[in-house]
Amino acid sequence: MKFDEIQIRVRYGETDQMGVVHHGNYALYLEMGRIEWLRKLGVSYKKMEDNGVMLPVVSMVLNYKKSAGYDEVINVKTQLKNKPTAKIEFDYIITNKKGEILTTANTVLVFVDKETKRPVKAPKYILDALGYD
Repeated sequence: MKFDEIQIRVRYGETDQMGVVHHGNYALYLEMGRIEWLRKLGVSYKKMEDNGVMLPVVSMVLNYKKSAGYDEVINVKTQLKNKPTAKIEFDYIITNKKGEILTTANTVLVFVDKETKRPVKAPKYILDALGYD
């Protein structure tokens, strides 16, 4: 599985005074997309952390095209960009129900040893789940 899609209904508390999703909430939407992408591979953040691997975000780029509003259903498509190494990179497209692109984004995360705080290679079970040898 190289991509996954989830739907999110915008909650009132995620909007600003203008009635649109506050820009800071898009980082949460991207995280939700990544977590579900991993979960569908059979991997959870908790399992990774229990196995001594953390996955901090080291880069995030968002390009806002159009606004989303309260109670609107948005679609977050999360796509793996490359084979994971010591880092894992995702591209995202967030659309509304009409299929209009609201936001495009990219994140880079690094696999880090929980104790040493040093980068490590992608865990074998993730590479295996993705079909990489």
